Amino acid sequence: MHFSLLDIANATVFRGRNRVFDRLSLRLEAGVNAAILGPNGAGKSTLLKLLCRDIHAVYAEDSYVRVLGKDRWNVWELRGLLGVVSNDLQLDYTGHARGEQIVLSGYYASIDTWPHQTFSPEQKDAAARVMVDLGIEHLRRRPFAAMSTGEQRRFLLARALVNDPQTLILDEPTSGLDLNACFQYLQTIRSLMHAGRTIVLVTHHIHEIPPEIDDVILIKAGAVFARGPKADVLTGPTLSALYETPVTLLEANGYYQAVPG
Repeated sequence: MHFSLLDIANATVFRGRNRVFDRLSLRLEAGVNAAILGPNGAGKSTLLKLLCRDIHAVYAEDSYVRVLGKDRWNVWELRGLLGVVSNDLQLDYTGHARGEQIVLSGYYASIDTWPHQTFSPEQKDAAARVMVDLGIEHLRRRPFAAMSTGEQRRFLLARALVNDPQTLILDEPTSGLDLNACFQYLQTIRSLMHAGRTIVLVTHHIHEIPPEIDDVILIKAGAVFARGPKADVLTGPTLSALYETPVTLLEANGYYQAVPG
């Protein structure tokens, strides 16, 4: 049976006293690489938290939020199916945690590892393989606080991958990275898609959208502003309206970049 990754109908969502979504409807298909793009304050982080079940919509009879076909989830079970790498996670992570601990913490969806947590030899082997695959095995003893931003991002990606999830949710993955680290990370994302992983990218950086992503959702002020294939949605006029400033779009090697109009 086929289930959507995310199916939202008429959802009203608050963050504190602020109403972010007012009867939002949106569907993301499982197995489809997608990018969710919008300016700061558009509702991207709220949508991410809704998908991860960190927050919930206001109850209404005609409203639902279903993840992989289910209204209710054990959050720990869900986090084994969806690998999430977010800026919030990077900010929350303890600086003294060493590389290997960061990866192993993915098994418990915890921040760092703790004495009561146990790990089988198979789990430790899987963590080691993920570190080798991402080129960070040599940093397994380095504290999180002593890593570069790019190294931290790779360890958090390894933390997500250790559960072998089909879908990865990446929140502004290249934010804060220099050009070399940015390009390396984007290449890693492309390799994961080529290996069969589904990527959902949440961003306001157009250059982060790899060529393999074709489904683009633009959101603005808590509503879907536009949606469709990348070539149809990522245009100068559409982005100018989205960001309320003149935008000219450049394209090279399957990537797009916005410059002042």
